[in-house]
Formats: sequence, structure tokens, C-alpha cells
Amino acid sequence: MNSLAVVGAQWGDEGKGKITDFFAQNADYVIRWAGGDNAGHTIKIEDKKYALSIIPSGIFNSETINVIGNGCVINLKKLITEIDYVKNNGFDCNNLIISERAHLIFPYHIEQDKQLEKFRGPKAIGTTLKGIGPCYEDKVQRMGIRICDLFDSKMFKEKLKINLELKNKIFKNVFNSREFTVDEIYDEYIIYFKKIKHLIKNVTKVINNAFLENKKVLFEGAQGALLDIDQGTYPFVTSSNTSASSIPVGLGISPKKIGNILGVFKAYNTRVGEGGFPSEFKNLKQSDKIRTIANEFGVVSGRPRRIGWFDAVAAKHSIDTMGYTHMAVTLLDILSNFETLKICIGYKINNKIIDFFPPDINLLNKCEPIFIDVPGFKEDITNVKSFLELPLNAQNYLNKLSEILNIKIAMFSVGPERKQTILMEKNIL
Repeated sequence: MNSLAVVGAQWGDEGKGKITDFFAQNADYVIRWAGGDNAGHTIKIEDKKYALSIIPSGIFNSETINVIGNGCVINLKKLITEIDYVKNNGFDCNNLIISERAHLIFPYHIEQDKQLEKFRGPKAIGTTLKGIGPCYEDKVQRMGIRICDLFDSKMFKEKLKINLELKNKIFKNVFNSREFTVDEIYDEYIIYFKKIKHLIKNVTKVINNAFLENKKVLFEGAQGALLDIDQGTYPFVTSSNTSASSIPVGLGISPKKIGNILGVFKAYNTRVGEGGFPSEFKNLKQSDKIRTIANEFGVVSGRPRRIGWFDAVAAKHSIDTMGYTHMAVTLLDILSNFETLKICIGYKINNKIIDFFPPDINLLNKCEPIFIDVPGFKEDITNVKSFLELPLNAQNYLNKLSEILNIKIAMFSVGPERKQTILMEKNIL
């Protein structure tokens, strides 16, 4: 199968956008299947950084068709702002396609998100407050509004009216917060709709035709495996399924269309927000060192990321539940100048050693990491062009990860530029 799925293998922010951009240079299609504008992707091209949140990372290649699938949730205001951002940077967005079945995020979803976090108080999840969860909630409640509903303005207004009757009662009687009128949202979204109407298509038909024509298809994931609504550190997770197994339902295609699955791992671990993180650094100076060097702050939220050593227990859970055929290791260069590198290979809880990822967040929070030490390296590796050019200890670190996880490393990166990504498996896509 002439396709590749790029999936975040940890808690997001692994460099999926960079890896997707790398493959997008030779891909005919780049397709998002889940998530919303809570998914930040940073891409560096010729010394300039571009930040995206909902538009697929292949948008910078004019020859590549970029698709937002039905499994995504879309804030039209944010989408149009991002389209303008891409255009203002000299790229054309006419190679963008939006699924007619995708659900829409409205201002009341964002307000609901904020009020729910406020209601949770000290037990807040730490969402990006983008309205993603409430939008998916409406989808499951079968009261969501999809892009196709906007083609019939009368029907759109009626659905909006029904939704606001319920939402406003909740805002008034539960949260004591602001209410919304039908007209203010209707008028705004009709304007948005007219701006992107020409980009809306039957995505299922588009993608299936692409496979019939033997096109190269690249599936781009959002967030990470450990933020998956079912397999992640629940409830500190995202609101959608981030796994490759959710591609078929997020796009309306057969599971048989999925070829290779590339799990993207950082050479260390990070996460934004609350939730279990057994291998997190206890040494704040160590965290600050990596955070400063690697600019470890959320693309969407701007929040500082928590930092830790590579967690092989969490990685194995990710591999088991996501089905990667290969792994990519990003930001290897950030580990330069560490005398010793550590890899977490197990957890200790209540004086018992376990080698699996607990589903209970309370148990996960109690897990003490069991580390092995691997010799570090001090050399600057940002200019290497092959695996063999790496210092021996850097090679050994990658080999050790591959050995522990029992998965082949297809590529690694030593910096943010495209040319700093080294491909070892030439026929992965």
C-alpha cells in the first residue's frame, strides 16, 4: 500500500509536523483525520518557522493536496485566520480540501470548555480551552453541527437555535456565565462559510480515488498516543482517538488503505498540562536546561512543557496500541553534552516492579521509574548526514532504544531543518 501514517508516539509535541513535512515533499496527499486547532505543528523551512494548528503540514508544497477529514473538528474563524497566515507567507491554500462531514466548533463550545475547567478547580484537566472536547461531546450526543449543514442556511439556523436553547440554560443556571444569541453566531458563521465553501468536498471519494490512481498518501496524526481518549492517561487526554486505527473512521476509508505506520518519538519525553509522567525530571535545573535549548513550550498554548527521560514502558504501550511498523527519533541533538543518559525500563509501585503502563491515573502517579544508564555524548551532531557519522555513544543510544522496544528506527533528526532529518529506511513511503 502506497501510504504512510505519521503518529505521535508519546504525549504530543514529538515533531510530527517536521516529519510530515519531510515526507510531504514526495507525497501527493497529506491528510488529517482527527483533532482540531489544539494540535500545534511547527515546521522550519529555509531558516523560517511556520506554526500550524489545523491545516495539514503539507500545505507548503503546492503540488500536494491537503485534506482535513471528517474526524476533525473545525473552528472556522481559526481556520480562516490560518489560511490567511499561510497566504501572507507566500503559499497558496488552493491545495486544501475540507470534509463536508467535519463538525464545527462554535463560540459556545469554547465558553463551555472554559467553564468546565473552572468548575473542576484543582482537578482541572489542563485543556487548551479551544472548545474541542465540548464539540466532540455534541457530536456523540448527536446534536453537533457539521459543515454540510451550512449549505442549507435555514436548517443551520434551526439546529443552532435548538443547541442554544440547551446551552444557554446551562450557562445561566449552572455556570452563571454569558449566554449567546442565534443571530450573532449565525451571521458570523455564514460569512466564514462563504470564504471556505469552495474548499469543501466529499473527502471519502477524494481519498479513495487517490488510491485508485496509485497516489502517495500521507496520513498526519494530531497530539500523541498517550493522549488518546481510550489508550492514554485518562482523564488527562485529548478528546479524540489519536491512533492509526482511527484513520478509517476519521476519513471514511477502508483499514486496508493504511500501509506503514511511523511512530514519532522524541529522544526524551515531554508533556504539557496535568497527568502522570513517571520519568519526569526531579531536577528543575535539568528541566530548564532542555526546555531552554529545545524551546519546549506548547505551540498552541505557550505553556512550558514538562521534561523527562525516555520512558520505554510508556513507549511499549504506545507501540502495542498503535501498531507502528517503524519509529522515528527526533531532537537527538538536544541530548548532546549529557554525561549520562537514562532510559526508564520499568516502574516500581508499592514495592512491586511492573513492566506495563497502568490505566489508573492514580496508580500511574505513584509509579517510581526504574532507569538504566547509557553513556552520553558531548559532540555537536547537528551537521551529521548519516547514522554512521553520529558519535559512537549516540549510535549506541539509538540502538538501545530500538533493542528495548523491538522496533526498527526508520529515521532520526538532529535539528529543525529538513536537511537535518536523516532517513534510514528509503522505501517507507
